[in-house]
Amino acid sequence: MRIKFLLFLLFLISLPSLSQEKAFDSFLADSVMKHAAVSFYVIDADSGRIVFDYNSGKSLIPASVMKLVTTSAALELLGPGYTFRTTIGYTGDLNKRSGTLKGDIVIKGGGDPALGSKEFEEYYTDFTGKWIDEIKKAGIKKINGRIITDDSYYDYQPVPPVWLWEDMGNYYGAGAYGLSLFDNYYEIHFKTSFDSSNHIITGVFSEECRTELSDRLIVSGTDDEGYVFAAPYDKDGWIAGRIPSNEDDFVLKASIQDPPLLMAEIIDKKLRSAGIKISGDPTTARLESSVPEDVISIIEVTSPPLKDIIEELNHESVNLYAEHLLKELGKVFKNDGSTLSGTLVINEFLGNAGVNTDGMFIEDGSGLSPLDAVNAKGLVDLLFYMKNKGRYFNEFFASLPDAGKEGTLKYYFTDPVFISRMSAKSGSMTRVRSYSGYIKTYADNDLIFSIIVNNFTGPSRYIVAHIEEILKEIVLNE
Repeated sequence: MRIKFLLFLLFLISLPSLSQEKAFDSFLADSVMKHAAVSFYVIDADSGRIVFDYNSGKSLIPASVMKLVTTSAALELLGPGYTFRTTIGYTGDLNKRSGTLKGDIVIKGGGDPALGSKEFEEYYTDFTGKWIDEIKKAGIKKINGRIITDDSYYDYQPVPPVWLWEDMGNYYGAGAYGLSLFDNYYEIHFKTSFDSSNHIITGVFSEECRTELSDRLIVSGTDDEGYVFAAPYDKDGWIAGRIPSNEDDFVLKASIQDPPLLMAEIIDKKLRSAGIKISGDPTTARLESSVPEDVISIIEVTSPPLKDIIEELNHESVNLYAEHLLKELGKVFKNDGSTLSGTLVINEFLGNAGVNTDGMFIEDGSGLSPLDAVNAKGLVDLLFYMKNKGRYFNEFFASLPDAGKEGTLKYYFTDPVFISRMSAKSGSMTRVRSYSGYIKTYADNDLIFSIIVNNFTGPSRYIVAHIEEILKEIVLNE
């Protein structure tokens, strides 16, 4: 009888793990997973005790959960109050009596990822108008020179070389420049009617961002399969693919191909409109192959603090901001504002945090590259470090969207089981779904998890539903 009782106790103790394994085993057995790969890891957030482990060291494409790596490194190394500065000034000699400047107006970029962003209007309210006012207050009435943007703060390779061609012309594939502007994208608005009918471009916002794009779009169906094909620094490109029928206001978001030059053109136009004469045409340091020296500052714009930028970055999965932070890390710690230098800094940070970087291949800051590869254990170990040893965990945790409530998780994990219990970063691209973050169970245990799924077949929402069931059982039973 004693043996039977002990066996019964062992059976009861094993029920939670069996329940968890049931959901996961069902996931793996599904036909959509026949050719797929999974890396899944869960630990106790305080002790590090392993709760669940399946291929935790397997390297897979992470998509946007890569942003957890970039943002944790940026917070820890730069600090939550770190800011970026954009300066406007002039070179040469200014005759105060005549108001004639023999030199150039210089807009000096400082790597601000959010300059002019609609998401941070309180920081940038009519900043170009204020610049014009300050130039006039400085007594400048005539410029024997040009408006020039000094965009040399970062390198002149705004897009990582491992990104896909189909991405870089669209808003999510916008590059990171020494001076970025308006989140480096603009909107093209369309009106469509029935399938195969002609479509109408009803507007471009902001109008000054307009680029000459050949139009090869087809109106068909209900899905958005329209793409912008354009490279950084080019002056043209094309739009192609399918856009949905019967839309009064369908929007494609195209990347700005040369934000530094656009900035120079905007200030040039505003100054001329204000009655200030300018002899030369607007340009950039890149185009001139020289950097303006001895710039006398007139006014500068300061970005939001880094913690606010990172909160927007992780909530809405903003690729541009992640690429800026990667280059900023390279600039600050390697004196080289490049993607490569940024990845070197991040790998050093991970090593110092005790994260094993074997099998982690970091090619960009956002996870947009299909050549990125990480594993669930590496991500969980990083999140464990941030919670238990990181100086700025509160800011980092606040940057993660709450399940079923906000950001990229607003319409996912909406089951009441997850509400106020799960904060995580999501990642998605073709045949890739991933989630990493923090969970509190019904037994009040804090857990850290990461799951990465590659090369599944069938609809992605079906995969997410499986992941929700797996995590739900962990919340209920662990």
